[in-house]
Amino acid sequence: MEWLDRMNEALDYIEGNLDGKIDLSAAARLACCSVYHFQRMFPYITGIPLSEYIRRRRMTRAAFDLQNGAKVLDTALRYGYESPTAFSRAFQNVHGVPPSAAQKQGAPLKAYGRISFKITVKGDTEMDYRIVKREAFRIVGLCDPLDRDLEKNFELVPQMWARAAMSGAVEKLAALMDSEPKGVLGVSACMSGDDWAYYIGVASNLPVPEGLPGAQEYTVPACTWAVFPGTGPMPGAIQEIEKRAVTEWLPTSGYEYADAPDIELYTTPNPQDAVFEVWLPVRKQEA
Repeated sequence: MEWLDRMNEALDYIEGNLDGKIDLSAAARLACCSVYHFQRMFPYITGIPLSEYIRRRRMTRAAFDLQNGAKVLDTALRYGYESPTAFSRAFQNVHGVPPSAAQKQGAPLKAYGRISFKITVKGDTEMDYRIVKREAFRIVGLCDPLDRDLEKNFELVPQMWARAAMSGAVEKLAALMDSEPKGVLGVSACMSGDDWAYYIGVASNLPVPEGLPGAQEYTVPACTWAVFPGTGPMPGAIQEIEKRAVTEWLPTSGYEYADAPDIELYTTPNPQDAVFEVWLPVRKQEA
């Protein structure tokens, strides 16, 4: 239950700061994981992105305030909007009516309740996994920066893979592979800190090739990973494995997220029938 307690503490922090500045680093510390992993876990567990959840909760509170006589400008500033126009747009996106309408009796409004985390025991489908402990290893690959808003990265990363495939970079990288783990890797280097990046590469001890524009090296730190194999059409198949790993395996495993990259390992390049592994960085929960 400790994992759920930590997640609920993070939600308590967010709930207590809806009318102020929400520091995602503080929320992630309460959940004992990085900001990246906290944002990544949240939609898998709840079905809604963290940013959207915060927006809905703020607009729910704002509607209550307006019904109780608060002014639109004061309410906008209270919930972090510098202009009434931006606040009005956000309010209308949630409620379907402008803030001024909410001040009138009988206005149709929406209320989104606070989320709390509980364990739901399923156990109806087995889940294969293995625990792998690896020393640091070097990869060579293409690198693009990632946005702090994970929703934008759901568009950026597939575009990066498409460019790499169309340019022939994936085949060139595969020729450099000379060490474990064997396969084309997608590495989300989004640990503590501000520089988030995504690599498409291979484990290699060879020099970075000059004929591959944008190629660079990166050292994956030593860590323990929970490894989940899967097959199927992309990206749906790998997203389903990632969701099950976070919602079914992690809460009752005795492990929690470690501060190391998430890794996708692909052993076949066919996007319609991929063979892959999801590597989740983990550490034992402290007693």
